Amino acid sequence: MGFIMSRRFAVIDTETNWKDEVMSIGVLIARSKDFERTDSRYYILPRAEKIGGMYSSSMRVTKHEILIKHRPDAIEDLRELLNSNGVDDLFAYNASFDKRHLPELDDFCWRDIMKVAAYKQHNPHIPNHLPCCGTGRLRRGYGVEQMLRILGKKDYSETHNAIVDARDELMIMKKLGYDIDYYPEI
Repeated sequence: MGFIMSRRFAVIDTETNWKDEVMSIGVLIARSKDFERTDSRYYILPRAEKIGGMYSSSMRVTKHEILIKHRPDAIEDLRELLNSNGVDDLFAYNASFDKRHLPELDDFCWRDIMKVAAYKQHNPHIPNHLPCCGTGRLRRGYGVEQMLRILGKKDYSETHNAIVDARDELMIMKKLGYDIDYYPEI
């Protein structure tokens, strides 16, 4: 009997401050065969945090260990985590936002969860009564909070905490059930 080869991938979420600078980074490492988390990190970048942002009050609302690091040290630690786990693919919901804010990770393959979840032709859970564009994308209401509600978490409310949001984005991937290579590269 053979074994199923499982790659590891990462789901990344960032929160930004009023100056559009990253103030926190949440990352989960998961196995492609079962979408179960194998490792994680949550960084708060103190200089950017000090400026504050729309979701500052949620940044420390987590049971996860918080690593306070300046950006270069956080990125170095994050790259070490990704490389030690053999991660090539980084996933995010609306990945262009996170990729633009983390140019130090441009050498990884970025994939967008939203480009599958928000489209009727890819997401059979989208009810027929919800209006879609000609491309199949929902006209509105396709953020993480609304998507998890569509996928069955009726009372879900988004935390806007990078590590918690990364967990929720991984949950969307697991509920959709597609292989990680199904998600488009950006």
